[in-house]
Amino acid sequence: MTSGLPENPYNPHAWVIGDPVIGEGTWIGAFTIIDGSGGLVIGQGCDVSSGVHIYTHSSARRCVSGRAFNEVEREPVRIGDRVFIGANAVINMGVTIGDEAVVGAGAVVTRDVPARTVVAGVPARPVATVELSDEASRRPEFPAIR
Repeated sequence: MTSGLPENPYNPHAWVIGDPVIGEGTWIGAFTIIDGSGGLVIGQGCDVSSGVHIYTHSSARRCVSGRAFNEVEREPVRIGDRVFIGANAVINMGVTIGDEAVVGAGAVVTRDVPARTVVAGVPARPVATVELSDEASRRPEFPAIR
């Protein structure tokens, strides 16, 4: 039984559009939309949780103008290395997320996120920083979030 989605090497239940560049060791959960149509780079060792939507396009201006603005806008998205994106988060076009950042579940990211910053909410705002202790530096899969 197939999901009806185009095949991709990441998850049979993810919809991957365009040609995103996705780093080694990155995991993509089910029911995600990965839009590479406007240019998308996801770094190494990231976790993109189930239900996440990453958009590199918007048809909002085209829609509300009654198609007078006859263009689908596109801006690239860059997600750094070892970034965690929580379930059902939305990343809007044109956003850059720095290395080792954390995006909380359900967050809507409309602006850049600095490295080692935890963001949450709608719209996403900084709520904490990621600090790697000496032990976590040896085992980066267990960062201490404070």
